[in-house]
Amino acid sequence: MVYPKARFSSRLPNGDYLTLAVWPGKKDPTAEVLTIQIRRLEADSWRTIGRLAVYRSGDGNYSQLPERQPLSEAEDSQEEFLGLGE
Repeated sequence: MVYPKARFSSRLPNGDYLTLAVWPGKKDPTAEVLTIQIRRLEADSWRTIGRLAVYRSGDGNYSQLPERQPLSEAEDSQEEFLGLGE
């Protein structure tokens, strides 16, 4: 199981959560993936309403990753509960 190197979150005034997570690179251990998400509680489950992912290569270059396919609501809730991510 892969865990983030760092994770920070803040509750927004409207009740949503803003989260930043830093993940290790899959192929390059010196690379990192930064994910930023906004999550909202809807009908007793958390839903991701906005997401941004940025790749930082080992040599320090940054690039935005393409949007990934949305998860089903059940998978999305489980991912948040477990603290898992990209």
